[in-house]
Amino acid sequence: MCLFASLLLHKQYKGFEDAKAVIESLKNKGVSAIGAAGFCWGAKVVVELAHINAGVLLHPSFVTVDDIKEVKAPLAVLGAEFDHLSPPALVKQFEEVLATKPEFDGFVKIFPGVAHGWTVRVQS
Repeated sequence: MCLFASLLLHKQYKGFEDAKAVIESLKNKGVSAIGAAGFCWGAKVVVELAHINAGVLLHPSFVTVDDIKEVKAPLAVLGAEFDHLSPPALVKQFEEVLATKPEFDGFVKIFPGVAHGWTVRVQS
């Protein structure tokens, strides 16, 4: 399925609303530490979630520097060398912003030789 068709079927706001409900349910059951991983557009969902204890963004898309500025929990950003949605220059800006936040850890790595989507599909 192409990205455009996928985005039409799977809206970010729906992912965000679904994730909020899951987090609330977990907290109601006494879970005290919650992390979230976002792949592609799911990365935008992770940076918008409040009250998580840690997050990881894998080949993120639709995430802005302003989004990263609002993050308040440890965050790892795993980018791709060949990524038109989050090019290495943008991922490096994320790293610069995270470095200004001494209250929590940030980790950024750009994986060489891989393209956007590398964490969920075979790279040739």
